[in-house]
Amino acid sequence: MRALLRLIPFVRPYRRQVFLAALSLLALTAANLWIPRIIQQVIDVGLARKDRAYLLQAALLILGIGVARAGMLFARRYLTAWVAQRVTYDLRNRLYAHLQRLSIGFHDRTPSGQLISRTIEDVRSITHFLNGGLVEILQMALMFVAVMGVMFAANPRLALVASLPLIPLVLMAVQFGHKATQMFYRVDQSMGKVTTRVQENVVGAAVVRAFARETQEIERFEASNRELYDARLTIITQWARVMPTTFWLVALGTVLILWFGGRMVLRGETTLGEVVAFNSYFVLLGMPARQLVWLVNLTGEAAAGAKRIFEILDTQPEIQSPPDALRLKPIQGRVTFEHVFFRYPNEDRYALHDVHLEVPPNTVVAIVGPTGSGKTTLVSLLPRFYDPTRGRVLVDGHDLRTLDLPTLRRQIGMVLQTSLLFSTTIRENIAFGRPDATEAEIVAAAKAAQAHDFILRLPQGYDTVVGERGVTLSGGQRQRIAIARALLVNPRILILDDATSSVDTETEHLILEALFRLMEGRTTFIIAQRVATVKRADLILVMDQGRIVQMGTHEELLRQPGLYREMYEMQLQPEMQPA
Repeated sequence: MRALLRLIPFVRPYRRQVFLAALSLLALTAANLWIPRIIQQVIDVGLARKDRAYLLQAALLILGIGVARAGMLFARRYLTAWVAQRVTYDLRNRLYAHLQRLSIGFHDRTPSGQLISRTIEDVRSITHFLNGGLVEILQMALMFVAVMGVMFAANPRLALVASLPLIPLVLMAVQFGHKATQMFYRVDQSMGKVTTRVQENVVGAAVVRAFARETQEIERFEASNRELYDARLTIITQWARVMPTTFWLVALGTVLILWFGGRMVLRGETTLGEVVAFNSYFVLLGMPARQLVWLVNLTGEAAAGAKRIFEILDTQPEIQSPPDALRLKPIQGRVTFEHVFFRYPNEDRYALHDVHLEVPPNTVVAIVGPTGSGKTTLVSLLPRFYDPTRGRVLVDGHDLRTLDLPTLRRQIGMVLQTSLLFSTTIRENIAFGRPDATEAEIVAAAKAAQAHDFILRLPQGYDTVVGERGVTLSGGQRQRIAIARALLVNPRILILDDATSSVDTETEHLILEALFRLMEGRTTFIIAQRVATVKRADLILVMDQGRIVQMGTHEELLRQPGLYREMYEMQLQPEMQPA
Protein backbone atom coordinates (compact mmCIF):
# COMPACT_ATOMS: atom_id res chain seq x y z
CA MET A 1 0.00 0.00 0.00
CA ARG A 2 2.94 2.34 0.61
CA ALA A 3 3.78 2.02 -3.09
CA LEU A 4 0.39 3.54 -3.99
CA LEU A 5 1.04 6.51 -1.70
CA ARG A 6 4.17 7.19 -3.74
CA LEU A 7 1.89 8.06 -6.67
CA ILE A 8 0.85 11.29 -4.91
CA PRO A 9 3.66 13.38 -6.49
CA PHE A 10 2.40 12.26 -9.91
CA VAL A 11 -1.15 13.39 -9.01
CA ARG A 12 -0.13 16.73 -7.47
CA PRO A 13 0.26 18.65 -10.77
CA TYR A 14 -3.43 18.01 -11.47
CA ARG A 15 -4.75 19.16 -8.10
CA ARG A 16 -7.33 21.47 -9.75
CA GLN A 17 -8.95 18.60 -11.63
CA VAL A 18 -8.79 16.44 -8.49
CA PHE A 19 -10.49 19.23 -6.50
CA LEU A 20 -13.30 19.53 -9.08
CA ALA A 21 -13.73 15.75 -9.11
CA ALA A 22 -13.93 15.79 -5.29
CA LEU A 23 -16.61 18.50 -5.42
CA SER A 24 -18.58 16.40 -7.91
CA LEU A 25 -18.23 13.41 -5.61
CA LEU A 26 -19.46 15.38 -2.59
CA ALA A 27 -22.41 16.77 -4.51
CA LEU A 28 -23.28 13.32 -5.84
CA THR A 29 -23.16 11.85 -2.34
CA ALA A 30 -25.41 14.63 -1.00
CA ALA A 31 -27.90 14.03 -3.81
CA ASN A 32 -27.95 10.30 -3.08
CA LEU A 33 -28.63 10.98 0.62
CA TRP A 34 -31.47 13.33 -0.16
CA ILE A 35 -33.62 10.86 -2.10
CA PRO A 36 -34.38 8.40 0.77
CA ARG A 37 -35.46 11.35 2.95
CA ILE A 38 -37.85 12.53 0.19
CA ILE A 39 -39.26 8.99 -0.08
CA GLN A 40 -39.83 8.96 3.69
CA GLN A 41 -41.76 12.25 3.47
CA VAL A 42 -43.81 10.95 0.54
CA ILE A 43 -44.91 7.93 2.60
CA ASP A 44 -45.39 9.62 5.96
CA VAL A 45 -46.84 12.90 4.69
CA GLY A 46 -48.00 12.73 1.08
CA LEU A 47 -49.65 9.30 1.18
CA ALA A 48 -50.95 9.78 4.73
CA ARG A 49 -52.66 13.05 3.69
CA LYS A 50 -53.50 11.81 0.18
CA ASP A 51 -51.99 15.08 -1.05
CA ARG A 52 -51.57 14.71 -4.82
CA ALA A 53 -49.85 18.08 -5.18
CA TYR A 54 -47.25 17.04 -2.59
CA LEU A 55 -46.69 13.75 -4.41
CA LEU A 56 -46.25 15.61 -7.73
CA GLN A 57 -43.77 18.05 -6.17
CA ALA A 58 -41.81 15.14 -4.69
CA ALA A 59 -41.77 13.32 -8.05
CA LEU A 60 -40.52 16.42 -9.85
CA LEU A 61 -37.89 17.00 -7.14
CA ILE A 62 -36.63 13.41 -7.48
CA LEU A 63 -36.55 13.82 -11.27
CA GLY A 64 -34.56 17.04 -10.93
CA ILE A 65 -32.15 15.38 -8.54
CA GLY A 66 -31.75 12.52 -11.04
CA VAL A 67 -30.81 14.94 -13.83
CA ALA A 68 -28.35 16.73 -11.51
CA ARG A 69 -26.87 13.37 -10.48
CA ALA A 70 -26.32 12.46 -14.14
CA GLY A 71 -24.41 15.70 -14.71
CA MET A 72 -22.33 15.28 -11.56
CA LEU A 73 -21.65 11.64 -12.39
CA PHE A 74 -20.43 12.63 -15.86
CA ALA A 75 -18.16 15.32 -14.38
CA ARG A 76 -16.75 12.93 -11.78
CA ARG A 77 -16.07 10.15 -14.25
CA TYR A 78 -14.59 12.44 -16.90
CA LEU A 79 -12.30 14.23 -14.45
CA THR A 80 -11.11 11.06 -12.73
CA ALA A 81 -10.51 9.33 -16.06
CA TRP A 82 -8.62 12.40 -17.32
CA VAL A 83 -6.44 12.53 -14.22
CA ALA A 84 -5.84 8.75 -14.36
CA GLN A 85 -4.71 8.93 -17.98
CA ARG A 86 -2.47 11.95 -17.35
CA VAL A 87 -0.86 10.36 -14.29
CA THR A 88 -0.16 7.08 -16.04
CA TYR A 89 1.06 8.98 -19.12
CA ASP A 90 3.57 10.80 -16.92
CA LEU A 91 4.43 7.61 -15.04
CA ARG A 92 5.08 5.64 -18.22
CA ASN A 93 7.24 8.47 -19.59
CA ARG A 94 9.20 8.67 -16.33
CA LEU A 95 9.70 4.91 -16.30
CA TYR A 96 10.87 4.80 -19.92
CA ALA A 97 13.20 7.78 -19.44
CA HIS A 98 14.66 6.12 -16.34
CA LEU A 99 15.25 2.90 -18.28
CA GLN A 100 17.20 4.95 -20.83
CA ARG A 101 19.48 6.24 -18.07
CA LEU A 102 20.11 2.90 -16.38
CA SER A 103 23.48 1.34 -17.01
CA ILE A 104 24.22 -1.41 -19.51
CA GLY A 105 24.92 -3.72 -16.56
CA PHE A 106 21.31 -3.38 -15.39
CA HIS A 107 19.99 -4.36 -18.82
CA ASP A 108 22.47 -7.26 -18.97
CA ARG A 109 20.93 -8.89 -15.91
CA THR A 110 17.26 -7.88 -16.31
CA PRO A 111 15.08 -9.82 -18.79
CA SER A 112 13.57 -7.47 -21.36
CA GLY A 113 10.17 -9.12 -20.91
CA GLN A 114 10.07 -7.98 -17.29
CA LEU A 115 10.77 -4.40 -18.34
CA ILE A 116 8.10 -4.53 -21.05
CA SER A 117 5.60 -5.99 -18.58
CA ARG A 118 6.28 -3.25 -16.04
CA THR A 119 6.01 -0.50 -18.64
CA ILE A 120 2.69 -1.80 -20.01
CA GLU A 121 0.87 -4.19 -17.68
CA ASP A 122 1.82 -2.65 -14.34
CA VAL A 123 1.06 0.88 -15.51
CA ARG A 124 -2.27 -0.39 -16.86
CA SER A 125 -3.22 -1.75 -13.43
CA ILE A 126 -2.53 1.67 -11.90
CA THR A 127 -4.67 3.31 -14.59
CA HIS A 128 -7.61 1.06 -13.68
CA PHE A 129 -7.14 1.81 -9.99
CA LEU A 130 -7.01 5.58 -10.44
CA ASN A 131 -9.82 5.57 -12.97
CA GLY A 132 -12.26 3.50 -10.96
CA GLY A 133 -11.01 1.85 -7.83
CA LEU A 134 -9.71 4.88 -5.96
CA VAL A 135 -12.83 6.96 -6.64
CA GLU A 136 -15.11 4.09 -5.70
CA ILE A 137 -13.22 3.57 -2.44
CA LEU A 138 -13.44 7.28 -1.62
CA GLN A 139 -17.11 7.38 -2.54
CA MET A 140 -17.80 4.27 -0.49
CA ALA A 141 -15.98 5.69 2.55
CA LEU A 142 -17.76 9.03 2.20
CA MET A 143 -21.12 7.36 1.69
CA PHE A 144 -20.56 5.03 4.65
CA VAL A 145 -19.75 7.90 7.03
CA ALA A 146 -22.62 10.05 5.74
CA VAL A 147 -25.22 7.26 5.72
CA MET A 148 -24.28 5.94 9.14
CA GLY A 149 -24.36 9.49 10.50
CA VAL A 150 -27.85 10.09 9.10
CA MET A 151 -29.12 6.70 10.28
CA PHE A 152 -27.77 7.01 13.82
CA ALA A 153 -29.12 10.56 14.06
CA ALA A 154 -32.58 9.39 12.97
CA ASN A 155 -32.86 6.11 14.89
CA PRO A 156 -29.78 4.80 16.78
CA ARG A 157 -31.26 1.37 17.58
CA LEU A 158 -32.30 0.60 14.02
CA ALA A 159 -28.99 1.98 12.74
CA LEU A 160 -27.08 -0.33 15.09
CA VAL A 161 -29.06 -3.33 13.87
CA ALA A 162 -28.46 -2.34 10.22
CA SER A 163 -24.71 -1.97 10.74
CA LEU A 164 -24.16 -5.42 12.31
CA PRO A 165 -23.61 -7.28 9.00
CA LEU A 166 -21.14 -4.62 7.84
CA ILE A 167 -18.63 -5.50 10.58
CA PRO A 168 -17.69 -8.99 9.29
CA LEU A 169 -17.84 -7.63 5.73
CA VAL A 170 -15.15 -5.03 6.47
CA LEU A 171 -13.03 -7.57 8.38
CA MET A 172 -13.15 -9.97 5.42
CA ALA A 173 -12.14 -7.23 3.01
CA VAL A 174 -9.20 -6.19 5.19
CA GLN A 175 -8.03 -9.80 5.52
CA PHE A 176 -8.30 -10.31 1.76
CA GLY A 177 -6.45 -7.05 1.17
CA HIS A 178 -3.44 -8.27 3.16
CA LYS A 179 -3.11 -11.23 0.78
CA ALA A 180 -4.01 -9.46 -2.45
CA THR A 181 -0.83 -7.42 -2.97
CA GLN A 182 1.48 -10.42 -2.64
CA MET A 183 -0.76 -12.56 -4.84
CA PHE A 184 -0.81 -9.90 -7.58
CA TYR A 185 2.94 -9.39 -7.27
CA ARG A 186 3.32 -13.07 -8.12
CA VAL A 187 0.93 -12.60 -11.06
CA ASP A 188 2.93 -9.64 -12.38
CA GLN A 189 6.21 -11.54 -12.09
CA SER A 190 4.68 -14.46 -13.99
CA MET A 191 3.36 -12.09 -16.64
CA GLY A 192 6.89 -10.73 -17.05
CA LYS A 193 8.18 -14.27 -17.65
CA VAL A 194 5.51 -14.90 -20.28
CA THR A 195 6.38 -11.61 -22.00
CA THR A 196 10.06 -12.57 -21.96
CA ARG A 197 9.29 -15.94 -23.57
CA VAL A 198 7.26 -14.27 -26.34
CA GLN A 199 9.86 -11.54 -26.92
CA GLU A 200 12.76 -14.02 -27.09
CA ASN A 201 10.95 -16.30 -29.52
CA VAL A 202 9.80 -13.51 -31.79
CA VAL A 203 13.35 -12.16 -31.99
CA GLY A 204 14.85 -15.64 -32.32
CA ALA A 205 12.24 -17.11 -34.66
CA ALA A 206 14.84 -18.06 -37.28
CA VAL A 207 17.03 -19.83 -34.72
CA VAL A 208 14.07 -21.80 -33.36
CA ARG A 209 13.09 -22.94 -36.87
CA ALA A 210 16.68 -23.70 -37.87
CA PHE A 211 17.14 -26.10 -34.94
CA ALA A 212 13.61 -27.51 -35.13
CA ARG A 213 12.96 -26.48 -31.52
CA GLU A 214 9.33 -25.44 -31.99
CA THR A 215 7.97 -28.22 -29.77
CA GLN A 216 10.42 -27.53 -26.95
CA GLU A 217 9.77 -23.79 -27.11
CA ILE A 218 6.02 -24.40 -26.98
CA GLU A 219 6.58 -26.50 -23.86
CA ARG A 220 8.72 -23.77 -22.26
CA PHE A 221 6.01 -21.20 -23.00
CA GLU A 222 3.32 -23.51 -21.63
CA ALA A 223 5.30 -23.84 -18.38
CA SER A 224 5.54 -20.06 -17.99
CA ASN A 225 1.91 -19.63 -19.00
CA ARG A 226 0.91 -22.32 -16.49
CA GLU A 227 2.69 -20.39 -13.75
CA LEU A 228 0.69 -17.28 -14.71
CA TYR A 229 -2.51 -19.35 -14.84
CA ASP A 230 -1.87 -20.79 -11.37
CA ALA A 231 -1.14 -17.34 -9.94
CA ARG A 232 -4.33 -15.94 -11.45
CA LEU A 233 -6.35 -18.95 -10.32
CA THR A 234 -5.17 -18.46 -6.73
CA ILE A 235 -6.61 -14.95 -6.73
CA ILE A 236 -9.84 -16.08 -8.40
CA THR A 237 -10.26 -18.86 -5.83
CA GLN A 238 -9.76 -16.48 -2.91
CA TRP A 239 -12.10 -13.93 -4.47
CA ALA A 240 -14.75 -16.58 -5.21
CA ARG A 241 -14.71 -17.69 -1.58
CA VAL A 242 -15.26 -14.20 -0.25
CA MET A 243 -17.63 -12.67 -2.81
CA PRO A 244 -20.77 -14.80 -2.12
CA THR A 245 -20.46 -14.02 1.57
CA THR A 246 -20.69 -10.29 0.83
CA PHE A 247 -24.02 -10.78 -0.98
CA TRP A 248 -25.34 -12.84 1.91
CA LEU A 249 -24.31 -10.23 4.47
CA VAL A 250 -25.93 -7.40 2.49
CA ALA A 251 -29.12 -9.43 2.19
CA LEU A 252 -28.97 -10.10 5.93
CA GLY A 253 -28.84 -6.35 6.58
CA THR A 254 -32.05 -5.82 4.59
CA VAL A 255 -33.77 -8.65 6.50
CA LEU A 256 -32.74 -7.16 9.85
CA ILE A 257 -34.01 -3.70 8.91
CA LEU A 258 -37.37 -5.06 7.72
CA TRP A 259 -37.73 -7.41 10.72
CA PHE A 260 -36.76 -5.07 13.51
CA GLY A 261 -38.07 -1.96 11.77
CA GLY A 262 -41.42 -3.61 11.04
CA ARG A 263 -41.81 -4.55 14.70
CA MET A 264 -40.96 -0.97 15.74
CA VAL A 265 -43.63 0.32 13.33
CA LEU A 266 -46.18 -2.04 14.85
CA ARG A 267 -45.25 -0.79 18.32
CA GLY A 268 -45.50 2.82 17.16
CA GLU A 269 -41.81 3.50 17.84
CA THR A 270 -41.13 4.67 14.26
CA THR A 271 -42.93 5.31 11.01
CA LEU A 272 -43.25 3.18 7.90
CA GLY A 273 -41.57 5.93 5.89
CA GLU A 274 -38.54 5.87 8.17
CA VAL A 275 -38.15 2.09 7.78
CA VAL A 276 -38.38 2.43 4.00
CA ALA A 277 -35.84 5.29 4.14
CA PHE A 278 -33.55 3.14 6.30
CA ASN A 279 -33.76 0.36 3.75
CA SER A 280 -33.01 2.84 0.95
CA TYR A 281 -29.98 4.08 2.87
CA PHE A 282 -28.80 0.52 3.35
CA VAL A 283 -29.28 -0.12 -0.39
CA LEU A 284 -26.98 2.86 -0.98
CA LEU A 285 -24.38 1.03 1.11
CA GLY A 286 -25.23 -2.39 -0.29
CA MET A 287 -23.81 -1.96 -3.80
CA PRO A 288 -20.47 -0.50 -2.62
CA ALA A 289 -20.35 -3.12 0.11
CA ARG A 290 -20.73 -5.89 -2.45
CA GLN A 291 -17.98 -4.20 -4.48
CA LEU A 292 -15.68 -3.93 -1.47
CA VAL A 293 -13.83 -7.16 -2.14
CA TRP A 294 -13.56 -6.32 -5.85
CA LEU A 295 -12.14 -2.91 -4.92
CA VAL A 296 -9.65 -4.52 -2.57
CA ASN A 297 -8.76 -6.86 -5.44
CA LEU A 298 -8.20 -3.88 -7.77
CA THR A 299 -6.19 -2.07 -5.10
CA GLY A 300 -3.99 -5.11 -4.53
CA GLU A 301 -3.25 -5.41 -8.24
CA ALA A 302 -2.38 -1.70 -8.45
CA ALA A 303 -0.20 -1.90 -5.30
CA ALA A 304 1.73 -4.83 -6.78
CA GLY A 305 2.16 -2.95 -10.07
CA ALA A 306 3.30 0.21 -8.26
CA LYS A 307 5.77 -1.82 -6.21
CA ARG A 308 7.34 -3.30 -9.36
CA ILE A 309 7.45 0.11 -11.07
CA PHE A 310 9.12 1.82 -8.13
CA GLU A 311 11.62 -1.03 -7.92
CA ILE A 312 12.82 0.23 -11.30
CA LEU A 313 12.55 3.94 -10.47
CA ASP A 314 14.45 3.38 -7.21
CA THR A 315 17.30 1.68 -9.06
CA GLN A 316 20.09 4.19 -9.44
CA PRO A 317 22.29 4.03 -12.55
CA GLU A 318 25.56 2.34 -11.69
CA ILE A 319 27.27 4.55 -14.27
CA GLN A 320 26.42 8.25 -14.18
CA SER A 321 28.05 11.64 -14.36
CA PRO A 322 29.42 12.93 -11.04
CA PRO A 323 27.84 16.10 -9.58
CA ASP A 324 30.85 18.23 -10.57
CA ALA A 325 31.36 16.47 -13.93
CA LEU A 326 33.76 18.00 -16.41
CA ARG A 327 32.07 18.76 -19.74
CA LEU A 328 34.54 17.37 -22.22
CA LYS A 329 35.60 19.70 -25.04
CA PRO A 330 36.73 18.28 -28.41
CA ILE A 331 39.40 15.75 -27.54
CA GLN A 332 42.67 14.80 -29.20
CA GLY A 333 42.02 11.09 -28.66
CA ARG A 334 44.77 9.94 -26.31
CA VAL A 335 43.56 6.81 -24.48
CA THR A 336 45.22 5.33 -21.41
CA PHE A 337 44.46 2.11 -19.53
CA GLU A 338 46.17 2.21 -16.13
CA HIS A 339 46.47 -1.29 -14.62
CA VAL A 340 42.83 -2.04 -15.35
CA PHE A 341 41.11 -5.03 -13.78
CA PHE A 342 37.44 -5.72 -14.50
CA ARG A 343 34.96 -8.28 -13.25
CA TYR A 344 31.30 -8.46 -14.21
CA PRO A 345 28.76 -8.34 -11.34
CA ASN A 346 28.15 -11.71 -9.66
CA GLU A 347 31.15 -13.19 -11.48
CA ASP A 348 34.14 -14.65 -9.66
CA ARG A 349 36.50 -14.57 -12.63
CA TYR A 350 38.12 -11.35 -13.84
CA ALA A 351 37.34 -10.53 -17.48
CA LEU A 352 40.37 -8.21 -17.64
CA HIS A 353 43.68 -8.63 -15.78
CA ASP A 354 46.10 -5.74 -15.26
CA VAL A 355 45.67 -4.11 -18.67
CA HIS A 356 48.20 -1.29 -18.99
CA LEU A 357 48.27 0.57 -22.27
CA GLU A 358 48.98 4.04 -23.71
CA VAL A 359 47.42 4.84 -27.10
CA PRO A 360 48.55 8.12 -28.72
CA PRO A 361 46.02 10.23 -30.63
CA ASN A 362 45.17 9.23 -34.21
CA THR A 363 46.42 5.66 -33.68
CA VAL A 364 44.70 2.66 -35.24
CA VAL A 365 44.69 -0.14 -32.66
CA ALA A 366 43.61 -3.63 -33.64
CA ILE A 367 42.59 -6.17 -31.01
CA VAL A 368 42.64 -9.88 -31.78
CA GLY A 369 42.34 -13.02 -29.71
CA PRO A 370 40.18 -16.07 -29.14
CA THR A 371 36.52 -15.80 -28.14
CA GLY A 372 36.11 -14.76 -24.52
CA SER A 373 39.55 -13.20 -24.27
CA GLY A 374 38.17 -9.79 -23.20
CA LYS A 375 38.32 -7.83 -26.47
CA THR A 376 34.78 -6.42 -26.35
CA THR A 377 34.99 -5.87 -22.60
CA LEU A 378 38.09 -3.74 -23.09
CA VAL A 379 36.51 -1.37 -25.62
CA SER A 380 33.23 -1.26 -23.62
CA LEU A 381 35.12 0.63 -20.92
CA LEU A 382 35.83 3.54 -23.31
CA PRO A 383 32.23 4.85 -23.63
CA ARG A 384 31.95 3.95 -19.92
CA PHE A 385 29.37 1.22 -20.31
CA TYR A 386 31.15 -0.22 -17.27
CA ASP A 387 33.70 1.08 -14.76
CA PRO A 388 36.92 -0.81 -14.02
CA THR A 389 36.88 -2.87 -10.85
CA ARG A 390 40.41 -1.60 -10.25
CA GLY A 391 42.58 0.85 -12.16
CA ARG A 392 41.61 3.78 -14.38
CA VAL A 393 40.70 4.54 -17.98
CA LEU A 394 41.66 8.02 -19.19
CA VAL A 395 40.96 10.10 -22.28
CA ASP A 396 43.35 13.01 -22.83
CA GLY A 397 44.48 12.56 -19.24
CA HIS A 398 40.95 12.76 -17.76
CA ASP A 399 39.64 9.85 -15.69
CA LEU A 400 36.37 8.80 -17.38
CA ARG A 401 34.63 8.75 -13.98
CA THR A 402 35.11 12.53 -13.68
CA LEU A 403 33.55 13.36 -17.07
CA ASP A 404 30.07 14.32 -18.19
CA LEU A 405 28.78 11.16 -19.90
CA PRO A 406 26.90 12.74 -22.85
CA THR A 407 29.87 14.91 -23.85
CA LEU A 408 32.13 11.85 -23.65
CA ARG A 409 29.88 9.52 -25.64
CA ARG A 410 29.17 12.08 -28.34
CA GLN A 411 32.86 11.91 -29.25
CA ILE A 412 32.87 8.10 -29.55
CA GLY A 413 31.43 6.20 -32.48
CA MET A 414 30.65 2.49 -32.24
CA VAL A 415 29.81 -0.21 -34.76
CA LEU A 416 28.96 -3.51 -33.09
CA GLN A 417 29.11 -7.03 -34.48
CA THR A 418 25.31 -7.20 -34.61
CA SER A 419 24.20 -3.62 -35.06
CA LEU A 420 20.59 -2.72 -34.41
CA LEU A 421 18.56 -0.79 -36.93
CA PHE A 422 15.28 0.84 -35.98
CA SER A 423 11.94 0.40 -37.73
CA THR A 424 12.16 3.67 -39.64
CA THR A 425 13.72 4.98 -42.85
CA ILE A 426 17.32 4.36 -43.83
CA ARG A 427 17.90 8.13 -43.74
CA GLU A 428 16.73 8.34 -40.11
CA ASN A 429 18.80 5.29 -39.16
CA ILE A 430 21.97 6.85 -40.54
CA ALA A 431 21.18 10.20 -38.89
CA PHE A 432 20.33 8.58 -35.54
CA GLY A 433 23.32 10.14 -33.77
CA ARG A 434 22.95 13.47 -35.61
CA PRO A 435 19.28 14.18 -36.39
CA ASP A 436 20.23 17.64 -37.71
CA ALA A 437 22.58 16.26 -40.39
CA THR A 438 22.08 17.53 -43.92
CA GLU A 439 21.19 15.31 -46.86
CA ALA A 440 24.70 15.78 -48.29
CA GLU A 441 26.29 14.67 -45.01
CA ILE A 442 24.07 11.56 -44.82
CA VAL A 443 24.91 10.60 -48.41
CA ALA A 444 28.64 11.20 -47.81
CA ALA A 445 28.58 8.89 -44.76
CA ALA A 446 26.72 6.24 -46.77
CA LYS A 447 29.26 6.47 -49.59
CA ALA A 448 32.14 6.15 -47.15
CA ALA A 449 30.54 3.00 -45.76
CA GLN A 450 30.00 1.58 -49.26
CA ALA A 451 26.22 1.71 -48.69
CA HIS A 452 25.12 4.43 -51.13
CA ASP A 453 24.83 2.24 -54.23
CA PHE A 454 22.66 -0.48 -52.70
CA ILE A 455 20.48 2.15 -50.97
CA LEU A 456 19.69 3.76 -54.34
CA ARG A 457 18.59 0.34 -55.65
CA LEU A 458 15.95 0.04 -52.90
CA PRO A 459 12.31 0.94 -53.78
CA GLN A 460 12.30 4.32 -52.02
CA GLY A 461 16.05 4.84 -51.74
CA TYR A 462 16.96 6.63 -48.52
CA ASP A 463 13.24 6.82 -47.62
CA THR A 464 12.90 3.02 -47.57
CA VAL A 465 11.53 1.84 -44.23
CA VAL A 466 13.48 -1.12 -42.90
CA GLY A 467 11.73 -3.87 -40.99
CA GLU A 468 12.10 -4.48 -37.26
CA ARG A 469 15.84 -4.71 -36.39
CA GLY A 470 16.51 -4.24 -40.13
CA VAL A 471 15.35 -7.76 -41.06
CA THR A 472 14.43 -6.67 -44.59
CA LEU A 473 18.14 -6.04 -45.30
CA SER A 474 21.00 -8.49 -45.56
CA GLY A 475 23.56 -8.71 -42.78
CA GLY A 476 26.14 -6.87 -44.86
CA GLN A 477 23.68 -4.10 -45.75
CA ARG A 478 22.69 -3.62 -42.11
CA GLN A 479 26.33 -3.42 -41.10
CA ARG A 480 27.18 -0.85 -43.75
CA ILE A 481 24.29 1.36 -42.61
CA ALA A 482 25.53 0.99 -39.02
CA ILE A 483 29.02 2.05 -40.12
CA ALA A 484 27.55 5.08 -41.90
CA ARG A 485 25.64 5.94 -38.71
CA ALA A 486 28.87 5.89 -36.70
CA LEU A 487 30.83 7.87 -39.26
CA LEU A 488 28.22 10.62 -39.51
CA VAL A 489 28.83 11.75 -35.92
CA ASN A 490 32.50 12.30 -36.91
CA PRO A 491 33.82 10.77 -33.66
CA ARG A 492 37.30 11.43 -32.31
CA ILE A 493 37.39 7.82 -31.10
CA LEU A 494 35.99 5.10 -33.35
CA ILE A 495 35.26 1.56 -32.13
CA LEU A 496 34.64 -1.22 -34.65
CA ASP A 497 33.70 -4.41 -32.81
CA ASP A 498 34.06 -7.10 -35.47
CA ALA A 499 32.16 -4.67 -37.69
CA THR A 500 32.99 -6.42 -40.98
CA SER A 501 32.20 -9.98 -39.91
CA SER A 502 28.76 -9.85 -41.58
CA VAL A 503 30.03 -8.92 -45.03
CA ASP A 504 31.72 -10.87 -47.78
CA THR A 505 35.46 -10.56 -48.46
CA GLU A 506 35.06 -8.18 -51.41
CA THR A 507 32.72 -5.86 -49.48
CA GLU A 508 34.99 -6.07 -46.46
CA HIS A 509 37.91 -4.92 -48.60
CA LEU A 510 35.92 -1.96 -49.93
CA ILE A 511 34.72 -0.97 -46.48
CA LEU A 512 38.19 -1.26 -44.96
CA GLU A 513 39.68 0.86 -47.72
CA ALA A 514 37.13 3.58 -46.96
CA LEU A 515 37.49 3.14 -43.20
CA PHE A 516 41.28 3.40 -43.23
CA ARG A 517 40.98 6.68 -45.08
CA LEU A 518 38.45 7.88 -42.53
CA MET A 519 40.53 6.62 -39.60
CA GLU A 520 43.14 9.25 -40.40
CA GLY A 521 42.95 11.96 -37.76
CA ARG A 522 41.09 9.86 -35.20
CA THR A 523 41.90 7.16 -32.65
CA THR A 524 40.41 3.85 -33.75
CA PHE A 525 39.99 0.48 -32.06
CA ILE A 526 39.26 -2.45 -34.37
CA ILE A 527 38.22 -5.85 -33.02
CA ALA A 528 38.57 -8.50 -35.70
CA GLN A 529 38.80 -12.25 -36.10
CA ARG A 530 40.63 -12.20 -39.44
CA VAL A 531 44.28 -11.26 -39.40
CA ALA A 532 43.94 -9.81 -42.89
CA THR A 533 41.63 -7.15 -41.44
CA VAL A 534 44.20 -5.83 -38.96
CA LYS A 535 47.49 -5.97 -40.88
CA ARG A 536 47.55 -2.23 -41.55
CA ALA A 537 46.91 -1.21 -37.95
CA ASP A 538 49.51 0.94 -36.18
CA LEU A 539 49.36 -1.32 -33.14
CA ILE A 540 48.00 -4.83 -32.70
CA LEU A 541 47.01 -6.15 -29.27
CA VAL A 542 46.76 -9.90 -28.81
CA MET A 543 44.50 -10.84 -25.89
CA ASP A 544 44.04 -14.14 -24.13
CA GLN A 545 42.06 -14.81 -20.93
CA GLY A 546 41.69 -11.10 -20.18
CA ARG A 547 45.39 -10.23 -20.58
CA ILE A 548 47.41 -8.52 -23.31
CA VAL A 549 49.84 -11.30 -24.16
CA GLN A 550 51.42 -9.68 -27.24
CA MET A 551 51.71 -6.18 -28.65
CA GLY A 552 53.25 -4.75 -31.79
CA THR A 553 52.82 -4.25 -35.54
CA HIS A 554 51.88 -7.05 -37.92
CA GLU A 555 55.49 -7.58 -39.02
CA GLU A 556 56.85 -7.47 -35.46
CA LEU A 557 54.33 -10.04 -34.21
CA LEU A 558 55.03 -12.40 -37.10
CA ARG A 559 58.73 -12.43 -36.22
CA GLN A 560 58.09 -13.75 -32.71
CA PRO A 561 56.49 -17.02 -31.66
CA GLY A 562 53.10 -16.69 -30.01
CA LEU A 563 49.37 -16.63 -30.43
CA TYR A 564 49.33 -14.06 -33.25
CA ARG A 565 51.61 -16.08 -35.52
CA GLU A 566 49.59 -19.22 -34.76
CA MET A 567 46.38 -17.41 -35.77
CA TYR A 568 48.02 -16.06 -38.92
CA GLU A 569 49.33 -19.47 -39.99
CA MET A 570 46.01 -21.15 -39.21
CA GLN A 571 44.09 -18.64 -41.35
CA LEU A 572 46.72 -18.76 -44.08
CA GLN A 573 46.58 -22.57 -44.45
CA PRO A 574 43.23 -22.74 -46.33
CA GLU A 575 44.55 -20.22 -48.86
CA MET A 576 47.68 -22.38 -49.41
CA GLN A 577 45.70 -25.60 -49.94
CA PRO A 578 45.67 -26.74 -53.60
CA ALA A 579 42.30 -26.46 -55.26
